[in-house]
Amino acid sequence: MLLEFSVGNYLSFREKKTLSLVASSISDYKENIVISERHTLLKGAVIYGANASGKSNFIRAMSTMKRIVMFSFSQSSTKSLDVTPFLLNSETEKSPSYFEILFEILGIRYRYGFEVTDQEVVGEWLYESKKNAEKLLYIRQGDGIEVTPSYKEGQNLEDKTRNNALFLSVVDQFNGFIAKRIMKWFSNFIAISGLTHENYEMVTFKMLDNKNTAKSLGDFYDNLDLGFDGLSINKEKFNTKSIPEDTPENIVRLLIKDLEGAYRFKIKTRHKKFDKKNKEIGEVEFDMRSQESAGTNKVFNISGPIFDVLQDGGVLVIDELDSSLHPLMTLAITRLFNSVKENAKNAQLIFTTHDTNLFSYGKYRRDQIYLIEKDKYGVSDLYSLVEYREEGGSKVRKDRSFESDYIQGRYGAIPYIGDISKIIKEWQEK
Repeated sequence: MLLEFSVGNYLSFREKKTLSLVASSISDYKENIVISERHTLLKGAVIYGANASGKSNFIRAMSTMKRIVMFSFSQSSTKSLDVTPFLLNSETEKSPSYFEILFEILGIRYRYGFEVTDQEVVGEWLYESKKNAEKLLYIRQGDGIEVTPSYKEGQNLEDKTRNNALFLSVVDQFNGFIAKRIMKWFSNFIAISGLTHENYEMVTFKMLDNKNTAKSLGDFYDNLDLGFDGLSINKEKFNTKSIPEDTPENIVRLLIKDLEGAYRFKIKTRHKKFDKKNKEIGEVEFDMRSQESAGTNKVFNISGPIFDVLQDGGVLVIDELDSSLHPLMTLAITRLFNSVKENAKNAQLIFTTHDTNLFSYGKYRRDQIYLIEKDKYGVSDLYSLVEYREEGGSKVRKDRSFESDYIQGRYGAIPYIGDISKIIKEWQEK
């Protein structure tokens, strides 16, 4: 499970900022915590903030760390790492970006991180903690990699590591036990966008095509009352005859090479049909993509990643979860992760949203509610409600009306709009 994620000097985050899923001592909503062998952890976090405050940048930091971990070994020595530091300050624009993550696997805690520029890895470290004290496994500074005697799987691999590749991924390629364990953990650390959700529909198709997972998704759709009475999925093998005749020959060759043996899925929703006396007389099929709402399509597309994480355990990160969704649908998705029955593997959900209803109905603890605010220098700050101090230094009490307080700007992290009536009047007079 995830304990902490930290990022610094990346996009709008100039200083190091940390999102922690280690539960604080507050007593709010105990059903939202998981007691592991060593820690009391939260089942997730919700992140609020104004538009352009840095919410998406924080999610992008998570996906960037995973991308570098999973793919740095396979890219060429000339490939850039595609990392952008904080560019609005002369001291940071040429400095490396910082990423660090703490997580627990079978009672063992690992702390892993690295510092990178767009062209190379300038620092990397891995610590292990089986009881209390951390033990260094290796540390990398510049061109040097120091492997401790206890990390035998990493020895004699230092010279095989390129400047733009992580040492962890190199050890993984040589079947290092700890490295493989960490890489597997990262494979279950999934970050998706709630805006470009079409990219994830194939995950949903595969889960619906599996009898072991199809029922869970079907029950979920029924509970949400999406307006249809069932689904029909047609699975077809790729056929070269489906390629338009005017497609250039070189593109045809690429398609045949890439899609040979692949399947294409078509999905229809089933709706009841009635006669003029409202007597049911049959069914009508609608095309999911063209005839169902944007919200229905989004629920369908992201349901695959959601239930994939719930099934295997792991971390799911979603940017703009509430986009195109009714607040009750957003609430239903978040409650899956707080459910003991649905979330038996203790998966964790982290998401950004503008849906303030969750302050009241989401049943989130103060240490699960995070806010992001950007200052006049373009720097994003991240803090939780349990960390926030009001005037006089007092903590936010659990009996506060969080939604009302947030809208009124009590906790910051909202847009400054100014006097709306004055803006409208000036516009009408033009």
